[in-house]
Amino acid sequence: MTQAVPAFHSLSHRIIWRFCLFTLIISAIYGLISLALLYTLEDTFIERGVIQEADYLSQGFTETGRWPTPRSTTMQLVFARDDLPDDFRSIAIEEPQRKEFFGKDGLHYHLYQFKAHPNTFLVAEVSEQLLVRPIRGGIIQFLVISGVIVTVIACLIAWLIGRRTTRPLNQLASLVDGIALDTLPKNLANDFPKNEVGILAHALDQTLARIAAAMERERSFTRDVSHELRTPLAVIKNAIEVAQLNARENENQALQRIYQAAEQMEQTVQMLLLLAREEHGALNAQPIELLPILERAILDNRLLLADKAIEVEIDDSCQVQVLAESKMLKVILDNVIGNAFKYTLEGQVTISFAEKVLLVSDTGPGIQSDISASVTERGVKGKQSTGMGFGLSIVKRLCEHQGWQLEVQSTSGTQVSLRFSNEA
Repeated sequence: MTQAVPAFHSLSHRIIWRFCLFTLIISAIYGLISLALLYTLEDTFIERGVIQEADYLSQGFTETGRWPTPRSTTMQLVFARDDLPDDFRSIAIEEPQRKEFFGKDGLHYHLYQFKAHPNTFLVAEVSEQLLVRPIRGGIIQFLVISGVIVTVIACLIAWLIGRRTTRPLNQLASLVDGIALDTLPKNLANDFPKNEVGILAHALDQTLARIAAAMERERSFTRDVSHELRTPLAVIKNAIEVAQLNARENENQALQRIYQAAEQMEQTVQMLLLLAREEHGALNAQPIELLPILERAILDNRLLLADKAIEVEIDDSCQVQVLAESKMLKVILDNVIGNAFKYTLEGQVTISFAEKVLLVSDTGPGIQSDISASVTERGVKGKQSTGMGFGLSIVKRLCEHQGWQLEVQSTSGTQVSLRFSNEA
């Protein structure tokens, strides 16, 4: 059965984009750190000059008892906060611990407070000493361009690394993708390096080996058991047919029940044998007429209608061609129609076809509500069932092999719908 292939995202592309994103983030962080470092260095040099001037003034006051005139024309002594320049006076009063202020017209100030003289301040207008702020736009532009260049280089490197890193994974995926179940590859790990990919290949080798062994055991068991059972079943049926010719009426009823059980066993064996031969093999479907196979299935299961007031109706819509493997379709119809005949005591069994769907409906008691959702699972059966609960499970597996959809609904009676993937 063909399944839709889910959409996958390339691992190499993820490596590239994440590496590029990582590089871009690192570049941005590095740019911010560099800009902060430049500002810090600028402020450190300015602050050092202010402190040196303050030390000179303090020493002069200590020696003479008078404050000397600052050596730089951009500095001045102020002996009260209220006498600070208007540009930042209010801010300096609100934030007495602040040392750096922005004034009007792009002016920039540093304020130094003498510890021994709390009301004495050295005000330094340092606008001309600023080196970073005037060229801040150029610095930011340089950092952005260099960050982009570094990111592009990193993306190129990531692309090369991603391709080389994921190449073994792609090779492994190509080997595993689309493999046939009857030709599972062996010794995958021999073609890959002894790293994480080699570990994955080794694990796949072990898993595929277990799958191959399990499949072979299943095919061998089903094939051998089916062949062993077909001969004694044929002998039983022939013996019953001969015995029915000379049997009395009460004996004939018992023989009829034995014959029905043999028929059921023969259908089950045929299904098992078909599974062993076809389930893991290639699909060999061709256009076939549906109506003759339905009629053959009804005739083969006619004994299940004995002594029952049941009307079987085949709608004219069943005169169509479907794309199927005839033997497999016959086995499926034998089981579905046989169940309808077996569990319907009276009423009607209707078979119709519309919009690629074959519908088999009966007026039987229906399926118990507690198992209706899982009736096609292995080993699930109702109280009225005399089998082992494998019939519909095998039918489901055969339908999956053919790419058909099987649905079982039970409201008033039971409805089994079989949706063909394509009409002929």
